[in-house]
Amino acid sequence: MSLRPVVVVTGANAGVGYGICRRLLFQLCLPDPPDSSPQAWERRSGDTHEEEPVRYDGLTLIMACRSTQRAEAARKTLYADLDAHVAGLRVRPNYDGHADAFRNNLKIEIEYLDLSVLSTVFNFAAQIAKRHTYISHLIFNAGVANFTGIDWPACMRQLATSVLDAITRPRYNLQSVGEVSVDGFGWIWQSNVFGHYVLFRELEPLLKCSTYAADARVVWSSSLESSPRFFDSADWQLTKTAHSYESCKYQIDLIAPILDRRALQDPPRHVRHFISQPGVCHTAISSKLATPGGVLDHLKVLSFYFGRILFGSRHHPISAMNSAVVAVHLILVSISYITFGAKNDADAESLVPIRFGAETDRWGNPEVGTTPVEEWKEHAADGEILLGKCEDIYRGLVAKQNAKTPAL
Repeated sequence: MSLRPVVVVTGANAGVGYGICRRLLFQLCLPDPPDSSPQAWERRSGDTHEEEPVRYDGLTLIMACRSTQRAEAARKTLYADLDAHVAGLRVRPNYDGHADAFRNNLKIEIEYLDLSVLSTVFNFAAQIAKRHTYISHLIFNAGVANFTGIDWPACMRQLATSVLDAITRPRYNLQSVGEVSVDGFGWIWQSNVFGHYVLFRELEPLLKCSTYAADARVVWSSSLESSPRFFDSADWQLTKTAHSYESCKYQIDLIAPILDRRALQDPPRHVRHFISQPGVCHTAISSKLATPGGVLDHLKVLSFYFGRILFGSRHHPISAMNSAVVAVHLILVSISYITFGAKNDADAESLVPIRFGAETDRWGNPEVGTTPVEEWKEHAADGEILLGKCEDIYRGLVAKQNAKTPAL
C-alpha cells in the first residue's frame, strides 16, 4: 500500500474548492476511482515511468481558508456527506470494506490562509511543515475577482454577436482598477498569482520529500476568461488594467508550464505543474454582478443551462462537483497518461502547453478536455520574465523574514 496522500486545497470551504474536496473524498471511497481513469483522448507518454493504479486507504486533506469558521462548517458537512455516501456503498453487493477503511483513515485539517496577506502564507507553510514531512498535492483553487457591475451596452453587443460566447467568456464585467494589498502589491495579482507562487516555494521542500514515492503535483487554476488580449507585460502587477481577472489567469497560463519544464530538468524529484480550468460554474465569485438568489442570479444560471442543453456547450459544468472533475482527475490519474503539450503547426519542435478543463455533455455528465494556452509562442518569454520577478520578490521577502528572526 502506498503512503497516503497529503492534499492541500486553497479556498476549500466553498464553491469549486469545496467541490474538489467533496469529489475527491467520494472518489477515494471506491477501490478504483473513476476519475483516476484516463480520458478517451489520453495516451500513455513514453517519457515517464508507469505508476501503480490509485488505491489509497486514507488521506490527509488540508483545507486552506480565509475564514476558519466557514471552514469548520464545511468540514462538518464533508464528514456528514461522506458518512452518508459510505453507508450507501456498504449495502452494495460485493462490498469489500474499502470505503470504511478509507473513512477511518481520513483526516481533514483546517489552516488559516489569506493569500492577500503574505504573512499568513509564510505562517501557513510553517504550520504545515511542523505537522507533515511531505505534501503530495497542492491545489491552487483560491482566487478573487474585483467585479463591480455589468456594462449593459457591452453585454447587449456581445449577445448580439454570439450568445454562447457571451455566457461563456463575458467581456462586459466591470472591474475596479488599482487595488493594492496590505503588502503593497497589486491585490488581484497577489491574491491569484503571487500568493500561490510564494506558497509553492515555501512548501517546495515538502513537495520534493522522497518519503512520498510519486512525483508531487501542483494544480494551478486558470479560467475560460483567461486571455492574452489584455496582457500587458509592463503592468505585471495588474494595477492599471480594467481586466485584471482575465490578465491574472493568463499569467497563470504562462508561468505554470515554465515551472513544469524547469521541474523536469531538476532530478531526481519532480514537482509537476498543471493548469486546470473549471469551466463555467455557478459560484459566489460573481456576487457583485448578480445578487445571490436574486432574479438576475437565477437568469444567469438559466442561461448556463441554455448554453449547455440547447447549444451543446461542453464548457458549462455549472455545479461545483462537476467543475471539480478536472482537479480531481489531475490528482488521481497516472502522470504517464497526461498529455503535456500539443504540437504547434508552425514549428514541429515547439510544444504548446495545454490547460485541462472541466467539461460535460448536454446532460451534465462530467469529463475532462483540453485547450491550448493561447499565443504561447508570442508570450513565453514574458512568462520567463514574470517568473523572474516573482522569484526576486520572494527572495527579498525571505531575506526580510530571516532578518527578523533572532539568531540562536
